[in-house]
Amino acid sequence: MDFDLSDDQRLLKDSVDRLVLDTYDFEQRKTYIARPDGWSRENWAQFAELGLLGVNFAEDHGGFGGGLVETMLVAEAFGRGLVIEPYFANVILSGALLRHAAPVSVQDAYLPEIASGELLFAFAHHERNARHVMHHVETSAHSTEAGWVLRGEKALVLHGDCADKLLVSARISGGVRETRGIGLFLVDAASTQRRGYATQEGQRAAEVSLDGVIAEAVLSLDAWPAMARALDEAIAFQCAEAVGAMEALLDLTVDYLKTRTQFGRVIGDFQVLQHRAVDMKVQLELARSMAMYATMMAAETDAETRARAISAAKVQVGRSLRHVGQEAIQLHGGIGVTMEYKAGHYFKRLTMIEKSLGDTESHLTRLAAMGTAF
Repeated sequence: MDFDLSDDQRLLKDSVDRLVLDTYDFEQRKTYIARPDGWSRENWAQFAELGLLGVNFAEDHGGFGGGLVETMLVAEAFGRGLVIEPYFANVILSGALLRHAAPVSVQDAYLPEIASGELLFAFAHHERNARHVMHHVETSAHSTEAGWVLRGEKALVLHGDCADKLLVSARISGGVRETRGIGLFLVDAASTQRRGYATQEGQRAAEVSLDGVIAEAVLSLDAWPAMARALDEAIAFQCAEAVGAMEALLDLTVDYLKTRTQFGRVIGDFQVLQHRAVDMKVQLELARSMAMYATMMAAETDAETRARAISAAKVQVGRSLRHVGQEAIQLHGGIGVTMEYKAGHYFKRLTMIEKSLGDTESHLTRLAAMGTAF
């Protein structure tokens, strides 16, 4: 199998790497977090100008016809830079939902606006009682003469506080944990009640209340198959982002071992610490191979085959990021957990990725239910 990048993919990788290097100095990042939105609108405009907001959209929708490999390259670069703009919530997750679940007319109307940076979308799906069951939906939707009326509460809506539109999952029939009977609706974010807050790693999220909100459009009344595919693509993106963050954290740790002195010697001279750094490198490469596997398999049309591959990748990446993150903090010592130093911020982001869209244990349980040992 050929894993070499095409000329266009290498150009994209170089462009994104250079952009992150130029705009995501650690001190600059702190200033972005301090802004009202919690991120930089100027950076967002640059992403749009470079075509990053439509990297996986068709040319008819303002993109350049890229695919999952292209988004993997962006994810790794964003992981290395600890990028905080709403790329994942808007382009990856909401973009995938629109591409897989929405009618063509809705795609034609909104995907170009995502690609140009004019509109911000967020996926309002997670609920407090769901834990890691992704098809747990208590929010209800009822058809009336005025349209579909939504009632319920959504939690941890990534970048939901600054979104213009929300893609809301709501149950039209069945029990709260049935995959059938889940609808997907387009909602004007201004018509909802939102409480925004900063997440542990410096990004933004919101609690969203839907109290008799009327949906602008119905995207699907049998949305789970499309939602499952979009969520699997989102997990693949986060696996690649974790690889980028682990790579940067390992480099930071090795540099620290080469410069920190103790007992009159550079601590990197101690063989036991060299072995621990090598173990971190091994875990990074295991995660990299599984992230690449997830990227390839996210396009699989057979839902069970795709789910098995994505969960396997999530488990290995989760194990690897925990090892790399914890070892990095141990090898740095006290400085590794200070707000003034990058290592702790990488560790926080990796921890949030591990918990996002199902943690390691939940995906291990998912694999076991499918009869797969891991």
